[in-house]
Amino acid sequence: MSPTPRTIEPAPIARPAIAIVVSRYNRWITDALCAGALEAIGRLAPDADVSIVPVPGAWELVAGASAAAESGADVVVCLGCVIKGETEHDLFINQSVSQSLAALSAELPVGFGLLTVSKAEQAEARAGGAMGNKGAEAVEAALTMLGLTDALLTEISEVEA
Repeated sequence: MSPTPRTIEPAPIARPAIAIVVSRYNRWITDALCAGALEAIGRLAPDADVSIVPVPGAWELVAGASAAAESGADVVVCLGCVIKGETEHDLFINQSVSQSLAALSAELPVGFGLLTVSKAEQAEARAGGAMGNKGAEAVEAALTMLGLTDALLTEISEVEA
């Protein structure tokens, strides 16, 4: 007889501390991503304690996210936009930032809202255009992971008690 699996649902989190780390480079895109993130927070966690941490560019998202985590944020949402240029510089930035934020996500939920696109039109489509708003999606994912983490930790402590 096989076991019956159960689904663990995210727990509601009262007043989460959310840090939005947002790149100022390609600001016309990152401002739209940030607006989408704030809209999602207003909808999903209206009592959240929100801090916006502006950083110069995508490279600095990692340092900003690490500092926000160390300062006590429950969730960090990183927003940026790297548009491919004439060189392969974008590949190195995107890979390094992605890997560093993935490592940080083992410590706390990190919403990944770094657009890595070939053209400005692709970024605009993902910053409130035809493809939605990836800033809002990053918040939704991070808050879901915060709730799941809390639910799992609660379940573990109940089993150990």
